[in-house]
Amino acid sequence: MGCEYPTEDYKIQSFDQDTQMLLKTALKDPGSVNLEKVSNIIIDQSLKDQMFSKEAGRICYTIVQVNNMPMLALVHPVFDCLMRLAQPDALLNEAEVDCLVLQLHRIGEQLENANRPRMDELFFQLRDGFLLQEGLGSMSRLLLLELLEFRAGGWSLSSTADKYYYSEIAE
Repeated sequence: MGCEYPTEDYKIQSFDQDTQMLLKTALKDPGSVNLEKVSNIIIDQSLKDQMFSKEAGRICYTIVQVNNMPMLALVHPVFDCLMRLAQPDALLNEAEVDCLVLQLHRIGEQLENANRPRMDELFFQLRDGFLLQEGLGSMSRLLLLELLEFRAGGWSLSSTADKYYYSEIAE
């Protein structure tokens, strides 16, 4: 799928050399850089370039994973990227919906613990997208429904729901 985390380089070539070095350093040793500056760079680029939003999620996920770094500094930038992926135009792209769902499966509970009002806002947007978005593909609709149920179930699915959603995808 389009949102795996291979060890290959991140797509940061559109940045100037100094910014590329800052991002590479943040990926290797997040404690050695100003994470607020890094997060502002990621947010600004994500808002300018919809395709970068997926890459931004990968970058933030990696930074958070390094040395079990506390995620607090990245909560707002991650939410900003997820909000971008929840916009109506992004919901029409199955790969972006898949990426959004994958991110929320991985870190949704931690994000909600860090900022519940922001998570509520994101899920209101996802619910409206699921219910009101015209042209939403059947797979995107299924993924969004599963995600809504996943959060409603306390960030887990019952075995019955798991079987339903994942037997549907396999077919």
